[in-house]
Amino acid sequence: MTQAVMQATNLQRHYTVSTGLLRKSRLLQAVGGVDFELYAGRTLAVVGESGCGKSTLARMVAMIEEPTDGQLVLDGKPVLPTDWASLRKSVQIVFQDPYGSLNPRQRIGAILCEPLVINHSETSRKERESKARQMLEMVGLRPEHFDRYPHMFSGGQRQRIAIARALMLDPKVLVLDEPVSALDLSIQSAILNLLTELQDRLGLSYLFISHDLSVVRHVADDVIVMYLGRAVERGSKQDVLDAPMHPYTKALLSATPRAEPGAAKNRINLKGELPSPLNVPQGCPFAPRCWKAETKCRAERPKLSDASHSAACFFPENTPEGA
Repeated sequence: MTQAVMQATNLQRHYTVSTGLLRKSRLLQAVGGVDFELYAGRTLAVVGESGCGKSTLARMVAMIEEPTDGQLVLDGKPVLPTDWASLRKSVQIVFQDPYGSLNPRQRIGAILCEPLVINHSETSRKERESKARQMLEMVGLRPEHFDRYPHMFSGGQRQRIAIARALMLDPKVLVLDEPVSALDLSIQSAILNLLTELQDRLGLSYLFISHDLSVVRHVADDVIVMYLGRAVERGSKQDVLDAPMHPYTKALLSATPRAEPGAAKNRINLKGELPSPLNVPQGCPFAPRCWKAETKCRAERPKLSDASHSAACFFPENTPEGA
C-alpha cells in the first residue's frame, strides 16, 4: 500500500484542571492514546458522544494544540512544534459553526486572500484575488460574492466560503470538525456532496469528526469510534457500521434514525451516566454501562489489536473468523 499522508501513534492530550482553592489539581485525559493512518483520497471518520475527545484530536491534527505525548507524522516526517508554521499549509481545518468562523468585518475576498497574505507574501494582489475567485467558483458560489460580507449569506453558503478558505493553501489534509451539524438537513447533503466532489478532484485526505453515524455512512472510508478519550473500535466503514464488534458502537448504531418504515427497531438503552473524564473507571471505561461486562472488564483495560477491524473489548459482538 502507498505511504500514508498522515500517521498518528499513541497521540495524547492531557490538561491540568483546578478543582478549587487549596485543592490539588487533577489530570484530565482528553485524548488517551489514538493511532491512525490517513491516505490520499480517503476519509477517516472519528465518531463518539460529546466529550469523547473528537474535537481535541482534530485540534492536535490541525496543529492548533500540541500533543502531550505520542507522535504525528506528515508525509513521512515527524510533526514538531518548531515546524508548525510551514506544515500548517498542508493541513487545514473547517470548523463546525459557519457563523462564528468568518470575520464579520471582512469582505469574502479579504477572508479568502488572508491565508495567502500570511503564508505566501511574495504573491501579488492580482494573483491572490484570481485564486480566491477560482475557489469561490469551485465551491459553487458566484463571482459577485467576492465583495460581500458574511452576514449576507446563508449558513450553507458560509460553510462553502469556509471550505474555500481552507483550500486556498492547497492542503493535503482537511480536518472537518462537525462541518454540517449546524446546518439544516436540506443543506447538509449539498455540502457533503461538495466535499466528495472536491476530494475526487483534488485527491484530498479528510479527517471527518462527527457524532452523526448516518452522515459518516455517507462520507467515510474508515471509522474510529472513541469513548472517554480512547479509540474503542476501528475498521472500514462497512465493517464498523454493518458488523460492530464493540457494545458501545452497537449502542450508538441502535440510536441512529433509520429511513425504513416498518423496520424493526432494537434500541439499546445504556444504563448509568457517562463517567467523568476526571475519574475514568479502572479497567474498561465502558464497563459501568455495558450489559456484557464481567469481573475481568472492571479490572483490566482491553486494547485494540493490529487487525484491520478490531475492538477494545474482551467479549466482542461480531468476532471475525480466525480472530
